[in-house]
Amino acid sequence: MGATSEFLARMPRRADGKRIWPSEVKAQVVAETLIEGETVKAVANRYELIASTVSDWRRMARQGKLVLPNLDGMNFVPVEVETPAPVAQPYATPCSSTLDVIKGDVTVRLDAATPAARIAEIARALTT
Repeated sequence: MGATSEFLARMPRRADGKRIWPSEVKAQVVAETLIEGETVKAVANRYELIASTVSDWRRMARQGKLVLPNLDGMNFVPVEVETPAPVAQPYATPCSSTLDVIKGDVTVRLDAATPAARIAEIARALTT
């Protein structure tokens, strides 16, 4: 922690005592959060920052407002893009404008626009 403390002591400060973080330093802090096994909280603690500040800097990097240093030697997980399985198309049924309600020898042919409540009444009547 001694090296970090010396580094932080050299950071310029505003009149209110808060540190001024140059873009290069912000980028380095963000890059450290990308190292496998690191957490935003751990990196923030190392630099005596609150985690939300580091998260804000990470968002800036994602938006292209903060350029990260060369990340040579950093390991990233390879990505495999899977081809989606073809979706089965529903069986095409011939369109008709009628609906048949069949009970034994009786067939009641209704307009396809018949309300469901009316179809239910007819079906009940056929079962009695």
